[in-house]
Amino acid sequence: MAAQRNLTMAEAIREAMSQEMRRDPKVFLAGEDIGIIGGAFGVTGKMIEEFGSERMLNTPISETAIAGIGVGAAAAGYRPIVEIMFADFLGIAMDEIANQAAKMRYMFGGKAKVPMVVRTACGAGVSGAGHHSQTLEAWVAHIPGLKVVYPSNAYDAKGLLISSIRDDNPVIFFEHKVIYSMSAAVPEEEYSIPLGKAKIIREGNNATIVAWGLMVHKALKAADDLEKDGIKTEVIDIRSIVPLDKETIINSVKKTGRLVIVQEAYRTAGFAGEIAAIVVEEAFDFLESPIVRVTAPNTTIPLSPVLESEFMPSSEKIFDAVSGLLK
Repeated sequence: MAAQRNLTMAEAIREAMSQEMRRDPKVFLAGEDIGIIGGAFGVTGKMIEEFGSERMLNTPISETAIAGIGVGAAAAGYRPIVEIMFADFLGIAMDEIANQAAKMRYMFGGKAKVPMVVRTACGAGVSGAGHHSQTLEAWVAHIPGLKVVYPSNAYDAKGLLISSIRDDNPVIFFEHKVIYSMSAAVPEEEYSIPLGKAKIIREGNNATIVAWGLMVHKALKAADDLEKDGIKTEVIDIRSIVPLDKETIINSVKKTGRLVIVQEAYRTAGFAGEIAAIVVEEAFDFLESPIVRVTAPNTTIPLSPVLESEFMPSSEKIFDAVSGLLK
């Protein structure tokens, strides 16, 4: 039996891209500093040594141009992976993403397709302050035609990214900066994880916690602490925001009768509200208590580590939310 091999999420993402580039010559990368420097977070480190500058395109500091390269190349039959260095800058490229990539297949009656992946780093917890710390998945989840993926660990990141690269639709792939350095067992061979399939990572019958990205780790810590009080919590990592695995969430709520949704993003118009609405519409009769959202407040993310820590949802806040439902 082969020894278990652990990779960080950054390494797993690099391996997924490298394997897909070896498999398909139409896959290429474009973004700021992705070549010799290896990207702002080292994710593309040394890839240029294997694939060269023709498939590792260092771009100007222009998110509009980066996304535009992706849309044009994808429409011409390539499978670009474009990197927007920080998710906070998606807005600069939103015309290309929301009005071109997302709509092109529909507007041309299916005759055109845009198989591109937009990778972008997101999330607080590293003192990046207001311009480099947001989780803006709700922005792009609102746009028909876009798929939205948000892994919580290295194993899922590799499998989900391979599926995203092979998908014939534009995919926005969120990578939380704190998770880049977290390790997990990752097979060396190629494998894919279907988009739109959530994962129950802890089973329970007293309450359901739904989370994604870094918040999955906070939810698991809260579930450990709750079990010490005799509360068995089911934890679901949705992994894919669009498409969303409603069935897994609803079936869990039917079993537990209680739901806590955890998102790092701001509270107003966050994706947690969409999940809550779906459960109310499709499983209201099974709820034994109101749905609770644990989210960040509606305020700019502070630079101060102390204030940033208070801003972010924590395992303690999740613990209190679940405990409150059972009183």
